[in-house]
Amino acid sequence: VDTAEDGEIAVRKMKQAADGQYDLILMDIQMPNMDGYQAAKLIRNLSGNYRTIPIIAMTANAFAEDERQALACGMNAHVAKPIDVHTLERVVAELS
Repeated sequence: VDTAEDGEIAVRKMKQAADGQYDLILMDIQMPNMDGYQAAKLIRNLSGNYRTIPIIAMTANAFAEDERQALACGMNAHVAKPIDVHTLERVVAELS
């Protein structure tokens, strides 16, 4: 498990990661410096296996438009806050 305080740090960590270092990204949407939408787009454009690592949006923005925007940015799923552990487990299992 690794953490990033904002989207810029998340993208930097992904650029520096060894192949296979990360299996899944839980991406907050509202972060300082760079939001989760921007970070997901940049991660998806990196070379290597970054196009296939599942990214799950985790956000208080729970409207259908928010989910569509997350998917359009390259995320694989959207889980609304407050996070229900059973829902998150189900989504992770579906993406595995």
